[in-house]
Amino acid sequence: MRGLLRWILGVALPIWLILTFLAVPEEVVGHSMEPTLHTGDRVIVFKLPRWLHAWGLDPHWLPAGSIAAFRPPAGSPYDLQRGLFGLSFHPYLIKRVVAIPGDTVAMRAGVLLRNGRPVHEAYTSEVQGASSFRPVHLGKGQYFLLGDNRALGASLDSRYFGPVPAQDIAGPVIFRFWPLSRWGPL
Repeated sequence: MRGLLRWILGVALPIWLILTFLAVPEEVVGHSMEPTLHTGDRVIVFKLPRWLHAWGLDPHWLPAGSIAAFRPPAGSPYDLQRGLFGLSFHPYLIKRVVAIPGDTVAMRAGVLLRNGRPVHEAYTSEVQGASSFRPVHLGKGQYFLLGDNRALGASLDSRYFGPVPAQDIAGPVIFRFWPLSRWGPL
């Protein structure tokens, strides 16, 4: 019994604390973030800023242009997945923050407009398509996230399910650690 307690306090508890409050590794699945991230890329989601924001210590924790991991909204095709031993879990989606609380965001013929001004997005795919959506004003705690692959139908993102509440965002994606040939900060 004493050995089990030592294992829990010495190994399991620190791992749980790190994965819950500091950072978690994630695998990119799908083509929605190309050309920035590709299927099979492994990244680090930095969770500490999300907790600091939740505790009121960092009001500007997720700037426009950053990449973030978040839980998909309930009822979306990615809401619940089956994992190890048949257990259900909420996988993270990884997208780019294109608008933050207080912004108004729209898209006309594939051009992103934030607060009425075109946004230069060097990170998007060359094929932007003709995607358009009407202006959406973001309230307190709302973020608008899009995939970098703007080809029509390439990304399930805020164009389809609307703004993402801050409490559903795990944190910024800050570092790619696999493959080693593209290792580095994002």
